[in-house]
Amino acid sequence: MTSGSEPRSRGPEAGAGQGRGRHVVLGVSGSIAAYKAPALVRLLRRAGHEVRVVPTAAALRFIGAPALAAVSAHPVSTGLFDDPQAVEHVAVGQWAELVLVAPASADLLARLAAGRADDLLTATVLTTTAPVVLAPAMHTQMWLNPATVDNVATLRRRGLRVIDPASGPLTGADSGVGRLPEPEDVVAQALDLLGGPAGSDAGAEGGEDLRGRHVVVSAGGTREPLDPVRFLGNRSSGRQGVALAAAAARAGARVTLVAAYVGQDVLADLPAQVGVRQVGTAVEMEAAVRQAAAQADAVVMAAAVADYRPARAQATKIKKHTLPRGDVPEGGGERPAEEPPPVITLVENPDVLAGLVQDPPRAGLVVMGFAAETGDEDGDVLAHGAAKARRKGAHLLAVNAVGENLGFGDVPNAVVVLDAQGHEVARARGSKQQVAQALVGLLARYLPGRS
Repeated sequence: MTSGSEPRSRGPEAGAGQGRGRHVVLGVSGSIAAYKAPALVRLLRRAGHEVRVVPTAAALRFIGAPALAAVSAHPVSTGLFDDPQAVEHVAVGQWAELVLVAPASADLLARLAAGRADDLLTATVLTTTAPVVLAPAMHTQMWLNPATVDNVATLRRRGLRVIDPASGPLTGADSGVGRLPEPEDVVAQALDLLGGPAGSDAGAEGGEDLRGRHVVVSAGGTREPLDPVRFLGNRSSGRQGVALAAAAARAGARVTLVAAYVGQDVLADLPAQVGVRQVGTAVEMEAAVRQAAAQADAVVMAAAVADYRPARAQATKIKKHTLPRGDVPEGGGERPAEEPPPVITLVENPDVLAGLVQDPPRAGLVVMGFAAETGDEDGDVLAHGAAKARRKGAHLLAVNAVGENLGFGDVPNAVVVLDAQGHEVARARGSKQQVAQALVGLLARYLPGRS
């Protein structure tokens, strides 16, 4: 029953045991979001896992122990001395294969960062060797307070996964970041550490074994400098690419992540064995991906690579009055009464995805691309995606709609996967982690068999 050998570093073996129920400890701390704990328990049990709830004393001011015991089918303890003979903090920590704390209050984050063990929940976290996931919930000002920011950074550095809170209405009239994400998203991100179900049909046939394979993944948005201060960029956060790298590593692959401007908080979710190469521009991205792909079995181009760059990046900061202007009369003469707008000349960047297909750095390389699209008067998202699939020629192209609160950032994702002829082969939806696991399963089935 114990899992004392389960590493917190979340290596390839973290996905072992898919298809059987796991032992999950749900910690609940003193936040009004504690009322969502029964929903979390039900989702975990519905996925086939056994759940024990460990609330703090403050949590029981928001949700009763009988309710938690009823939904989990296990007795509920809060203190270190409820049953001294059982040494519960050791027994529960050893029993756990995953510890999920949701909600995690500011106070609990502070106590965990300090290494406190003054109740059963904090002692369990200190005792367990299983993966630990924390889902914070608190007021915006508490979440943004430097003390909380430091505590979160400390916990992430120690290997605990801290899920970013959602934005929306808070207690009272306030609104902002600090809400507990929806229970389905919390559970999906937590079970991701156990190789939980992908919530899609892309990986339904299994085949996610990538042992002995080398996979290159690109992530984030490139930035094309105008001068030392300004750049042309995009809204990509790199979360989907990082999730793909993590999923491939859990499937046993050796993974190289080529990251363009991905936040350290996002990179903190990577397994330790993933190699990271950081780049800035599209040209740098092309060079790094091609170099890594020369020894790879597959490349997943999830990065948002800029199509254009300034023809010349200035060595010093551009002043508004020094920018060239358009519509200057031939042969000189006076400018129009209204000053014409400034002009920045752009040149086209290399098409990294198309180049990998047309001139692969290694024979037999399998290439998966991404197409972030919006509909317009010329067609919907899927129509544009199909045209791009035929134009690029990648083995697989994951097409997703992007826009406000859609696709980019810490939001759910939904993709339609097309082949090189633009025909649909699969769909995946859910959190970034769920989509990543589904796509990795699909990628594994496209790789040629080992000799």
